Amino acid sequence: MSTLSPSSQITTHVLDVSQGKPAANVSVTLEVSAGGTWKELSRGATDIQGRLGSLATPTPLPEGTYRLVFDSGSYFKSQNSIGFYPQVSIAFDVRDPAQHYHVPLLLSPYGYSTYRGS
Repeated sequence: MSTLSPSSQITTHVLDVSQGKPAANVSVTLEVSAGGTWKELSRGATDIQGRLGSLATPTPLPEGTYRLVFDSGSYFKSQNSIGFYPQVSIAFDVRDPAQHYHVPLLLSPYGYSTYRGS
């Protein structure tokens, strides 16, 4: 559980589409699937630009299934808004440890979308 260098293999960017701006200070946890359970690897929070570039170890991650968990409930509460989803979990596969994995989140109180970024 550590915040690591910005040269992370896994990064994210959260945009609040209901306000048309980056979602700052969203707590994010990176987990790996291990034997049927999830193990926390690191955590952090988005910056003022909605970016978090420090979610993975500096060495190549092994192939496997990883998950980003966003604390959307606390974010919307901080915005004096009520959201439907208290958290957003995005699971994805790392198939090539040499690649960079950018997983953006487009967030609103009653919906969300994600995609494989670059």
